[in-house]
Amino acid sequence: MSRTALRICPLCEATCGLTLTIEGTRVTHARGDRDDVFSKGFICPKGASFGAVDADPDRLRTPLVRRDGELREATWEEAFDAVAAGIRPLVEGYGPNSVGVVLGNPNVHTMAGALYPAVLLAGLGTRSVFTASTVDQMPKHVSSGLLFGDANAIPVPDLDHTDHLLLIGANPLESNGSLCTAPDFPGKLKALKARGGTLVVIDPRRTRTAKLADRHIAVRPGTDALLLAAMAQVLFAEGLTEPTPHVQGVEEVADALAEFTPEAVAAACDVEADVIRTLARELAAAPTAAVYGRIGSCTVPHGTLASWLVDVLNILTGNLDRPGGALFPQAATDRTPRPAGPGRGFALGRWHSRVSRHPEAKGELPLSALAEEIDTATEEGEPVRALLAVAANPVLSAPDGDRLDKALDSLDFMVSVDPYLNETSRHADVVLPPPPPSQSPHHDFAFNTLAVRNQVRYTRPAVPLEPGRMAETEILARLILAVTGMHGADPAAVDQMVIDQTLGKAVEEPHSPVHGRDPRELATLLAGDTGPERRLDMMLRLGPYGDGFGVRPDGLTLEKLLAHPHGIDLGPLRSRLPQPLKTRSGKVELLPQPIADDLPRLKRSLEERPDGLVLVGRRHLRSNNSWMHNVPALTGGSNRCTLHIHPEDAERLGVRDGAPVRVKGAGGEVTAPAEVTDDVRRGVVSLPHGWGHNRPGTRLSHAATDPGVNVNQLLDGRLLDPLSGNAVLNGVPVEVAPETAPGCASVTEKLTALT
Repeated sequence: MSRTALRICPLCEATCGLTLTIEGTRVTHARGDRDDVFSKGFICPKGASFGAVDADPDRLRTPLVRRDGELREATWEEAFDAVAAGIRPLVEGYGPNSVGVVLGNPNVHTMAGALYPAVLLAGLGTRSVFTASTVDQMPKHVSSGLLFGDANAIPVPDLDHTDHLLLIGANPLESNGSLCTAPDFPGKLKALKARGGTLVVIDPRRTRTAKLADRHIAVRPGTDALLLAAMAQVLFAEGLTEPTPHVQGVEEVADALAEFTPEAVAAACDVEADVIRTLARELAAAPTAAVYGRIGSCTVPHGTLASWLVDVLNILTGNLDRPGGALFPQAATDRTPRPAGPGRGFALGRWHSRVSRHPEAKGELPLSALAEEIDTATEEGEPVRALLAVAANPVLSAPDGDRLDKALDSLDFMVSVDPYLNETSRHADVVLPPPPPSQSPHHDFAFNTLAVRNQVRYTRPAVPLEPGRMAETEILARLILAVTGMHGADPAAVDQMVIDQTLGKAVEEPHSPVHGRDPRELATLLAGDTGPERRLDMMLRLGPYGDGFGVRPDGLTLEKLLAHPHGIDLGPLRSRLPQPLKTRSGKVELLPQPIADDLPRLKRSLEERPDGLVLVGRRHLRSNNSWMHNVPALTGGSNRCTLHIHPEDAERLGVRDGAPVRVKGAGGEVTAPAEVTDDVRRGVVSLPHGWGHNRPGTRLSHAATDPGVNVNQLLDGRLLDPLSGNAVLNGVPVEVAPETAPGCASVTEKLTALT
C-alpha cells in the first residue's frame, strides 16, 4: 500500500518541496509540493528523479576498509577502528596540519554537512582545509567579507519585486540559481518581464537564460570586471550615483575607477563603448534594479574584483538593501541579531599554503593546491600525509586531476565519507557511506541565508533508516571522535558539547534573549528526537524569529515548525542595514585595501587579449555534481559531454559536427565530440564540468557507459584569482584540432601571460 511523505529536495540550491510516493520503503514517484510555502509546487527534472537518485544500485550500503590493498566490506565498528588507528598516530607524530580535510559541494545540501564539519575542523586543529568553494564562489565570500565585514553576508536580488535585473556569468534557467536560493527561478524571470521589467544577461554563451533576456551581451570571457568597472565609471562621470546609506569610500572608488572608461575597456571586452554606457544608464534609470553575478564571473582571473563590482553597482545606484534591489536574507537559524555597530572585520592571508604560499581565505586554502601540498616536500612544515574527504570528488572537480590522482595514491591514510566509490574515494583506506536522502532529515541551514524570501522548513526522514545503515549525522559525529582521540565515546556527546558551548556563550551575550539564564536549565527545554534535532531547536529558539526560550511565546521552535509540515513563511526580504555589518567602521567599506591593491592588475589586463580560442564551462538542468551522471534519468539527450564551438571557428579549424576533436591546455589534452553551434560566441569553446568517469576501480556503472572527459584536466592549477585563491576555470586559452590533425602547439606562454 502506498503512502506519501514530504521532503525538501537536496539536489540543487533551489530547495524545492517535494511530495514523495512511497511503496514500502521505496520512493516510486516525486512531484512538487503545491502547499510548500516557498516552492509552491515547482519541480525540475532533478527533483522528479528523486526516487531514481535515492535507489541508485551503485550506492554503497556498508563501509569499506582496505585490507591487503583491496577495499572490502566491513562493519561500522571495524571502519571507525581503522580510522582512529590510521589518523591519530599521524596527528600525534606530525602535527594536525599533516591531516588535510576536503569538503565537497554536497555538504551544504545535508543537515549533517552543515552541523558537523566545523566541529571536525576545530577538533583537529588543522589549517590544511580545502573545499569546493575555491572552484566556485570564494570570490563572492571574499568581496562580501571586505565590503561588509562578514564573508557570509551575501545580498541576493529581490526577484519578486525588481524592475531591472542584470545577470553576469549566471544561467539560472539551467542552474536553478546559485548563491540566490529561488525555487522556480525561470518563472520569476518570466514574471519580471510580464510586469514590464527588464532582463539583461551578460554571458559569452547564448544560454537558455540569455535567450529569455531583453538584452544579451556576449562579453569576451574573463573580462567581467573590466565591463563592470566601466559601468561604474559611467555612473560617476554622468552624475548618476545615489549611494546606499551607511557607506564610506564612494569618492575613493570614483578615483580608483576613473581610468576604466568604456572606450578603455571596449576592445578587451569586445563590447562597444556605447553599449556599456547604455547598460549603466538603464541600470541607474530603473525604479529598482539588481545586479547579480555568479560562477562565470567568479571563476576568472579577476573573480573577486568582479564580485566586488557587482555590489559596487548595487550600492552606487542606491539598490543595495532596498526592496526591488539586492537585500540581505534573514534565516531562521541565524545567530541572535546583535545591535548595529563596529565589528571585528574580515582578514585575508592569516596563514599561507606550505608550497606556493597561497594566502588563506575564509579559513581555506585553494583546492588547486591540494596535490602539491601532498606530493611536494619543503623545508617549511609537513606535507599532507592523510586526508579526510567528506562528500568530495576533487579528482574531477579540481584542476589537473591526473596529478591529484597520483598524489592521493601516495597518502599514508585516507578516509572518504561518500555514497559512491568514485574517482576520489577509490583511493581511500576507509569509505563511510551515508544513507540515501529519503532516509535522512533535511533543513537548509546554508541556503536559507541566501533565499529570496524568508521562510523556514524542516522534513524528517521519509522512510526509516535501513538496517545496517548509519545516519550521516552519526557517521560524522563518530568520525570527529575517531580523529580527535575520543574514539569509542558516545556520538551523542558531540551534539551535547555543541549545545553546552552555544548556550554557555548565549547567556553571556547582553543582546541575547537568554542573557543571564542558566544554560543547563535551557538545555533541558530543548525538543527533538535526536541530537541534530535538539541543535536545530536551539538555533531556532535563539534566532531572529525564535521564542527566546519562552521570552516570545509566539516565536519559532522545533515543535511549531513540525506542526507546519509545508513550512512557515516569514515574509519578503526587508532592509536590514546597518545591522548585518561587521566591519571595523560599522559601515560598508566600499574600497577595502586588498581591492585597491588589486586594481592595477586589472588595468594591466587591458593589454592581455588571447589571439586564439578560450575555454568556458557550462551547466545543464539535469546535472549538478559528478555523481548525478550515474542516474540514467538525468543523462542523455542534450546533457552530453560535447565541445561547443562556433560554426566559423569550426570551419576555420576543419572541425565537423559530431566528429572527435582534441582540446589542449596547460594541464593536458582531452578528446570530445564537437557540437557546432552559434549558441557560443566566436573565439570561445565550451565543455561541461563533472565528467571523466573512465578511471579504474570505481563503481559508477551507468556513468562509465558514457564517461565523457574531465574538463579540469586542461588546467594545471597555476591560474588563480590571487585574492580568493579561486581556480580560473573560464577564459582559459586552449587549442582545438580535429582528432586526426598533428599535435597542438604549446599554450604555456599564453597561460603564463594571464597570471
